Amino acid sequence: MPIVRMCRGLYLIEGSTLHIMSPACHPRTTSPNGLAQRRLWLGVLARTPRHTLEAAISALDPAPAWRRLRGPETGMIMVRGRLGGDGAPFNLGEMTVTRCSVTLPCGTIGHAYVAGRDLRRAELAALCDGLLQTSLFALLKAALIEPEQRRQAAQREERLRRSAATRVDFQTLVRMG
Repeated sequence: MPIVRMCRGLYLIEGSTLHIMSPACHPRTTSPNGLAQRRLWLGVLARTPRHTLEAAISALDPAPAWRRLRGPETGMIMVRGRLGGDGAPFNLGEMTVTRCSVTLPCGTIGHAYVAGRDLRRAELAALCDGLLQTSLFALLKAALIEPEQRRQAAQREERLRRSAATRVDFQTLVRMG
């Protein structure tokens, strides 16, 4: 049955049941840099492990309610690359992704695309995206996004450090020969 938003988002009628929404579910006002900020947290959520998402959601009191709009469903996407980062684009290969869309009782919609086939992880990431668009933004940003962003940056630096140790300077080889 469709959900109808009533009275500026304060009440929802679903079938014959009246739901009074929690204050935490009210959508927050968007800032001018809201799109860039959302891109950032969607990227972080897409790379966040399932157990971290589950811990962040279970720490919320009261537990959030949501309904699936689409999925979660698994499919394939074509990954494109560029030679040298700025050359002509080419098809690198296909990659498995899982997507999901959820709606909160206040009507806020969350979306997520994650690499791989973890259906639950995609649903939790979509739920976090939806919650980050509400008044829970500051809480989730401090408890989930910022720590995960630091962890991912440290992981990226470690990968770069390990790969830099194997780098070969071809200019040196030319001079030696």
